Amino acid sequence: MTKYLWYASYGSNLLEERFLCYIRGGKPLGATKTYQGCVDKSVPTEKKGIEIPYRLYFAKNAKIWHGGGVAFIHREKSGSERTLACMYRITHEQFYDVVKQENGLPQRPEIDLEQVIAQGNMVLGAAGWYDHLLYLGKQDGEPIFTFTAKQLFQPYVEPHESYLGTIIRGIKVVHALTDEEIFDYLAVKAGIENAPVQADLKKLISSSK
Repeated sequence: MTKYLWYASYGSNLLEERFLCYIRGGKPLGATKTYQGCVDKSVPTEKKGIEIPYRLYFAKNAKIWHGGGVAFIHREKSGSERTLACMYRITHEQFYDVVKQENGLPQRPEIDLEQVIAQGNMVLGAAGWYDHLLYLGKQDGEPIFTFTAKQLFQPYVEPHESYLGTIIRGIKVVHALTDEEIFDYLAVKAGIENAPVQADLKKLISSSK
């Protein structure tokens, strides 16, 4: 029997067409890298919007997104802040392949999902930027996972408009927020607040369809 889980994404994978590049293979719009996809290229059986109790920030310099910062969440839960995400129902094996591609690994990582659930988190050995798995609870009896960095990356780095535009498009589809609500959500995030991209944020939001 095939086992399913929910993968929750708060970055560019908020947009389903971008996430499907991890599943079926391909190059996301605005990015510079082509992904090989999963061994099982079946599309997610369901997707749902979700808000997770972690703080969002942007950091590092992602070559595939023109050197701009990419999304991470703090490892510690926040009592007040929420991060918008989209979760996809995929198989356990597809999740391993997503983690593999996200971290640029040569093969699937060894992940004991039951241990992640029991501990609430797990650090992957010899992984890339997204080396810290988080257990977020259950949806319809199946576990929800996401990942971030085991360390807080600093300095914060503003995202390139191609990456930020992908997130905006995902938020519009999944969470159906108004342009003003999206601005209020993103403008205060570390890496965007007081950065040059903040001045162009309203224009980027209105032009992202």
